[in-house]
Amino acid sequence: MTATSEAYTISSDNRLSLPPQDPVSELSIVAIPKITPEPPQSDYRAYRWNRTNYSKRRRTIDIWSFFLTFLNGSWIDGKKWSYIGGYTEAKQAARKRKQAIWIRDTFLELGPTFIKLGQLFSTRADLFPVEYVEELSKLQDRVPAFGYDLVEEIIERDLGKNIPELFASFEQIPLAAASLGQVHLARLHTGEEVVVKVQRPGLHKLFTIDLEILRGIAKYFQNHPKWGKGGRDWVGIYDECCRILWEETDYISEGQNADTFRRNFRSQDWVMVPRVYWRYSSTRTLTLQYLPGIKISHYEGLEAAGLDRQVIARQSATAYLQQLLTDGFFHADPHPGNVAIDPKTGALIFYDFGMMGRIAPGTKDKLMATLLAIAGRNADRVVRGLVELGAVSADADTDPIRRSIQYLLDNFLDKPIEGQSIAQITDDLYDIAYGQPFRFPATFTFVMRAFSTIEGVGKGLDPDFNFMAAAQPFAFQIMNINSNGSTTPDANTFLAEIGRQAAQVGTSALGLPRRFEDTIDKLERGDIRVRVRSSETDRYLRRLSAMQQNTNYTILVATFTLSATMLFVNQYAIAAGVVGTFALIALVVWFRQMRKLDRQDRAS
Repeated sequence: MTATSEAYTISSDNRLSLPPQDPVSELSIVAIPKITPEPPQSDYRAYRWNRTNYSKRRRTIDIWSFFLTFLNGSWIDGKKWSYIGGYTEAKQAARKRKQAIWIRDTFLELGPTFIKLGQLFSTRADLFPVEYVEELSKLQDRVPAFGYDLVEEIIERDLGKNIPELFASFEQIPLAAASLGQVHLARLHTGEEVVVKVQRPGLHKLFTIDLEILRGIAKYFQNHPKWGKGGRDWVGIYDECCRILWEETDYISEGQNADTFRRNFRSQDWVMVPRVYWRYSSTRTLTLQYLPGIKISHYEGLEAAGLDRQVIARQSATAYLQQLLTDGFFHADPHPGNVAIDPKTGALIFYDFGMMGRIAPGTKDKLMATLLAIAGRNADRVVRGLVELGAVSADADTDPIRRSIQYLLDNFLDKPIEGQSIAQITDDLYDIAYGQPFRFPATFTFVMRAFSTIEGVGKGLDPDFNFMAAAQPFAFQIMNINSNGSTTPDANTFLAEIGRQAAQVGTSALGLPRRFEDTIDKLERGDIRVRVRSSETDRYLRRLSAMQQNTNYTILVATFTLSATMLFVNQYAIAAGVVGTFALIALVVWFRQMRKLDRQDRAS
């Protein structure tokens, strides 16, 4: 659920409207006065998928058309001859950005399944180019609402009673609508204000049809020469996405997540979590306590309420670090719309528990070993830790991975922790990971995305906020846990760390011979490669390659022209026209290659 106090604006006639730029997640609890909002569907076009019954044939055509168009566009973008005026990296990047925007818009057109997939793929920078990841992260889950008659039907069928029997009042117009359902404000007969989250009708059938089609596409990608390279397990990724999607459609599971999250923070009075009313909940209906608040990114509202933004920034980081490092159960989507601030107490209010992350008991130990290897700048141990964590395939070629890890260690650990940014580290990590045999688990990518989000929110609240510095006490707490599981600081750990740093200083003082030995060692292991280039040789090789391509195009022009002539003579005019078109295309490419050769000759 999402809380947002400024997600709506109130006009002079007490009508309420939605700002188009404000993303809504699944779903929104809105902190607004008691007024009647305008229907959400008034701001949106009618999408083809917005119905209760779906045609498998129609969905198959729509989905496969999208993926085949995507593959065709990707193939063309990879061909240098397709760029008017010549290929440049800037032109290719612009094309990728344009295609990424088209993917985002098409996912919205394809409906709930693809909106949720887009949100999941926005965390997988190890699988997709950064342009795709950035655009998918902007995917707005803002869709038309469904009618109140369907809401009545679902509630009565699932809860066994009609709305007047269950609720003293029930707002017919939803507060917000998203891909999986919509939220209505209501009041129980006992007087408590609640929000009722109702699932979109026909969603189970739509998911069943779409996921069956997507399994075939996953198998196709698995065997694709480009997208299947590196041994990527697309079928495994598909299975993981299926599990997450089906979990989000089960509101009983979401309610249990909310209860667990609430218990984990029961001793912190600065965190509030809505209570679940199980008597009024089912797999498709979830009734929660109504906890309005000020959106955490509404900085003017926080200041108007007299709240300390620096304290809120520290508390948001502390709350997430507790979820991750203490509870092992964390909110996988803590964007600003899912966190609000109580205007009276300044407590954090969390919403939307459909997508939660869990850290397995043994994972903490493996993560700890990897962190210690990072602290010791031991790339080999870091790689072994990543293999044990499942981030790297056990049968992968680890040499390029080790070189990438060594690059990160050499470039980041020399900087003070206060000067480092989670977002920058994540971007660099993903840049290195893309094209390498990394396979980041969903838990890892959810954590990294959440870290970046919290850092961004924290800096908005407090320009001097640094997430790495806020996490430092937690890191020391974990590093000082001794083998007996005690949280008492272990003096040996501190002494060992001090000794390591002292030795490192001594090594730096006498560094030249040691660095020379390290360089020789890296040369032997292949971490450094020496490449000698001759500009004259390179120029001749490029010219030879261009001449070879021209020869091929000349043969194609001649072959297509001869074939078109023979077809035309034999009165196959349509076929002759098609083949003649191919001859013309080959001729245009040949002409461009000749001009390129001419420019090279003049330059030399």
